[in-house]
Amino acid sequence: MVAPRLLAREAVLKFVEGKTDWIRQHIKKANSKKVIWAEKKLISQYKKQTETLVEEQCEYFAEVYGAKYKSVNVRVFRSQWGSCSKDGRIKFSYQIALLPPELQEFVIVHEICHLIEHNHSKVFWNLVAKMVPDYLKRRKELRNIVVRFRD
Repeated sequence: MVAPRLLAREAVLKFVEGKTDWIRQHIKKANSKKVIWAEKKLISQYKKQTETLVEEQCEYFAEVYGAKYKSVNVRVFRSQWGSCSKDGRIKFSYQIALLPPELQEFVIVHEICHLIEHNHSKVFWNLVAKMVPDYLKRRKELRNIVVRFRD
């Protein structure tokens, strides 16, 4: 824990004791995450794999949904797998290459559906369900994944 230098030790301990349940809950949550380990030296390879994957699958799913997009790019995202702007620009994290195929598909379908419905309404999730009927399971699994890199 980090605390201001002038804060009394007793005050810090009292604060921590008051947050014990919260701390335990977050430690348990962190420990339940599935960690995917990747090599830093292979990042350019992951980017190329993701570019190939998303170009092919975006074209396919856009045709299935009758959706149009302006561009598809691979970027570095820290806290998301993809994004879709209202003007039809789709961006994906290069880390998608590290996911199992069923989760790759979910992320791509999710962003393609945002071309049609740019929110997370019931209409949006019904669109996703047309191609990914078990989207709730996959969404939960995806939220439970953390990618870590080693040198």
